[in-house]
Amino acid sequence: MTFIPQEIIRAKRDGRELGREPLRALVNGITDGSVSEGQIAAFAMATFFRGMTLAERIDLTEAMRDSGRVLDWPGLGIERGVVDKHSTGGVGDKVSLILGPLAAACGAFVPMISGRGLGHTGGTLDKFDAIPGYDTAPDLETFARVIREAGCAIIGQTGDLAPADRRLYAVRDVTATVESIDLITASILSKKLAAGLQGLVMDVKFGSGAFMENFADARKLAESIVTVATGAGVPTTALLTDMNEVLGDTVGNAVEVREAVAFLTGERREARLAEVALALTGEMLVLAGVAEDPDHAARQMDEALANGQAAERFGRMVAGLGGPKDFVERPDAHLDIAPVERPVYPERAGFLTAMDSRAVGMTLVAMGGGRTRADQAIDHGVGMTGFARIGDEVGPNTPLCVVRARDEAQADMAAERLGKAVTLGKTPPPKRPVVRERLAASGRGIA
Repeated sequence: MTFIPQEIIRAKRDGRELGREPLRALVNGITDGSVSEGQIAAFAMATFFRGMTLAERIDLTEAMRDSGRVLDWPGLGIERGVVDKHSTGGVGDKVSLILGPLAAACGAFVPMISGRGLGHTGGTLDKFDAIPGYDTAPDLETFARVIREAGCAIIGQTGDLAPADRRLYAVRDVTATVESIDLITASILSKKLAAGLQGLVMDVKFGSGAFMENFADARKLAESIVTVATGAGVPTTALLTDMNEVLGDTVGNAVEVREAVAFLTGERREARLAEVALALTGEMLVLAGVAEDPDHAARQMDEALANGQAAERFGRMVAGLGGPKDFVERPDAHLDIAPVERPVYPERAGFLTAMDSRAVGMTLVAMGGGRTRADQAIDHGVGMTGFARIGDEVGPNTPLCVVRARDEAQADMAAERLGKAVTLGKTPPPKRPVVRERLAASGRGIA
């Protein structure tokens, strides 16, 4: 049966449910170019206003997954335990750099397809670009070899994975339809499911540094992703995590890589970062079938960190993808971190009661360490370190953080912006949990 694009769009415009075959026909047309950008925009806007049922979300996601190559890990020599994690984006979020090698050291296989930063959130690939020689776009044979040898590899989306998503997202980006939970779900999951996963963990962030600032909106997105991915055959859980302050001690590409190495080697583990990283990794280990339950996963992670295996896996991954063979042992010899150090002091003493994490992320962009257009080059060496936590007492002699800049003028600009990004009070605020809620699919819906 032949499906005419404008009739599919009309059906969605009028609020009718689209079946599997019309959605596949539309996605095929998006992929091969027979559906125009105007038609893509019309479909996106109709979906934005009319929404989709769960069945439609699953069908759209599977069609976008199948628009390109779907990786077959058993065919590449890995029979089981293939899992991944995806974050909706945050400021100072270097969890993937910790989680991938840690899960691998515990027996899972982690083929992580990551993205670059845009706007106020940092991108995992940008962090790896700070490592000399690291190849974020290897061929499939290299990718599979590193997965087999190191247990993890973190790279960018290849051209043949979910190509329909790239075209659809480009149109959504310029037609004010990015915020559709239906289309966000299909976009995220089409790429993840094309990676041939057997399990997925989502880190859905909320707060001032997240795309979904409101907790209720973030929860709706988490519920959608969990139900659609599980319905598409990939067991998935989600953690809702707080992004109302920087995650970890650092913001910036090279400095975040340095913090991740310090975490893996035991040099320094910031408490909130540790809680998020270990919670997500524990979920992965259970889904991968290498841990019986969360307690078993916790014991495995403790051992892998204590005996150095997690750090060793990170080093093996870096070397396997072209980076320095001694990177874990000598990170400071290889990372180009900006030379000017400027402590940022508040004008008066007080307790840090709030942080505009988005403003912190945009300060990095203003320093050249992030981008506002996908084609922009960035400075991997600028950033900030030593962030105070909400609830800490700061003052004229206790800094909010330390700026790492290329020159004094850049340091002045960053310090001024960061001073405006925080709120001080006379008493510390109540403590907030960093992991707010866990969602998983069950036979009766979300549990």
